[in-house]
Amino acid sequence: MKKIIPFIYLHILLFIYALGAICSKLAGEQTFLSFKFILFYGLVLANLFLYAIIWQQILKKMSLVTAYANKAITVVWGMLWGILLFKEKITVWNIIGAIIIIIGIVLVVTDDKH
Repeated sequence: MKKIIPFIYLHILLFIYALGAICSKLAGEQTFLSFKFILFYGLVLANLFLYAIIWQQILKKMSLVTAYANKAITVVWGMLWGILLFKEKITVWNIIGAIIIIIGIVLVVTDDKH
């Protein structure tokens, strides 16, 4: 259980990090330097600031290779946000790519334990 806790924290962090992509997309839809643009862009910067601090703490508990490989899960979160919030279409190739990413994460994480 002790080894699982850092992974839980990592994936909560990566979930929060993926939320920054939503703010980034919303900022891109606004008029440059409008109030909403500055608000969403500010949220992106705050998100990255929080991410950087917590990322450093997670790296104290696991290897960089493992943590970085898990970061790829944000692609899956991005697809989910695209479907739910922006009504984007997901193709079979997107799903196949997401499955390959998840398999890669599992392989890196399980290999790191040996």
